[in-house]
Amino acid sequence: MSQNPEFCNTVAPLTNISLCAGALDRAVNRSYHLPGMVVFYGPSGWGKSTAAAYTANRQRAYYIECKSTWTKKATLMAILKEIGIPAPKTIYEMTDVICEQLAKSGRPLIIDEMDHLVDKSAVEIIRDLYEGSGAAILLIGEERLPKKLERWERFHGRILDFVPAQPCDLEDARHLARLYCRQVKIADDLMTDLHKASHGSARRICVNLERVAGEALSSGLDEIDAKQWGSRSFFTGEAPARRI
Repeated sequence: MSQNPEFCNTVAPLTNISLCAGALDRAVNRSYHLPGMVVFYGPSGWGKSTAAAYTANRQRAYYIECKSTWTKKATLMAILKEIGIPAPKTIYEMTDVICEQLAKSGRPLIIDEMDHLVDKSAVEIIRDLYEGSGAAILLIGEERLPKKLERWERFHGRILDFVPAQPCDLEDARHLARLYCRQVKIADDLMTDLHKASHGSARRICVNLERVAGEALSSGLDEIDAKQWGSRSFFTGEAPARRI
């Protein structure tokens, strides 16, 4: 895992942040004859959007997060809003203006929740932006995104790399604890149990860190281990069975 000191104090230097940033770096610094789109994909809760936010800041990238209700026009309008340019009247004009700005600025584009555009068969609008600007574009989505994109051969052929997100390891969990659980020291044995119960999800690790910290502080503890935690449960993402 990389240890980038410039953001250790504000963003946990998780594995997926390094993977996401590295993927866009390769697209930005690619040779001129290589394609410039990269795909970062993985299950929900693994910290992809957090990684995207860091990467956008690091690369000064334009960033949008797609919504399930967005049409092609709504997508272009969101990009124009991010860029800071008033939207022209037609989709044709919007596309041209965005391509011109991407090419002129040299800044990459990050599209989060790309699955929504795929499910609406709106991926070609992104290919138009890529072809018209030559900009590096990072696409972020769920686990099946690479398979979904195979349907569009011309789009699929312009992808430089597919980068799978990784589940949080124990060291990632410790980094999250140092960032979000500063009032309570969690012993290694309890941290191991917490990480195991969270199944590699950064989101669930954070939920469990909050749960552990809350229980510790309510008991007057500033340190807690597995024995003190006892039989209390962790959040695993599964709803508890109904009591009859």
